[in-house]
Amino acid sequence: MFTGIITGVGRIADSHALGGSLQHGRRLTIEAPPGYLDDVALGDSIALNGACMTVTSLDLPAHRFTIDISAESLARTTGLGAVGPRVNLEKALRAHDRLGGHIVSGHVDGIGTVTHFAPVGESWELRVRAPAELGKYLAYKGSITVNGVSLTVNRVDDQPEGCGFSINLIPHTVQHTTLGDLAAGSTVNLEIDTVARYVERMLSAGVLAPTPEPT
Repeated sequence: MFTGIITGVGRIADSHALGGSLQHGRRLTIEAPPGYLDDVALGDSIALNGACMTVTSLDLPAHRFTIDISAESLARTTGLGAVGPRVNLEKALRAHDRLGGHIVSGHVDGIGTVTHFAPVGESWELRVRAPAELGKYLAYKGSITVNGVSLTVNRVDDQPEGCGFSINLIPHTVQHTTLGDLAAGSTVNLEIDTVARYVERMLSAGVLAPTPEPT
């Protein structure tokens, strides 16, 4: 479990195939900021660009750790397949931590495409086109996770080719996450709000239907 508050920015330093077929995943080596791994143990969960991964080895002097990512996860995420890109890092939530963002599971629901990213005053406007099937979970002033960052939706625009939404990024977010690296055409990992997921399920199953008055 996570909150969408990024605690560090790392880099994919190495990537090795775990087998010779398309069914095999990859082992990624992540370079973290100095001191970031001091309280991390083998088996701990760390989200990379919003995707929950398990630490499989640690090299504290080099500030590096490895994760194994399956072919399924590679197919359903973006930004985790190549060496070089910076990645947002968040350690798993502890029971006594502040819930600074919103409840995030680290399970990517879909891949969005950036359609606009430009400064507006002191801030930045980010527009993303999400897959159409995610549109029912997006709402004005609701929460969305973009590459692991908890953000607030400012506008929703349902379109035939997908659901567009707009977000305002303050300078701190641009400077302390990888969102500042985005441009029109970039792809991003999206995770919908957990509460919205359950509400949609209850509505579709009729759980929230009004109880008939007794006759």
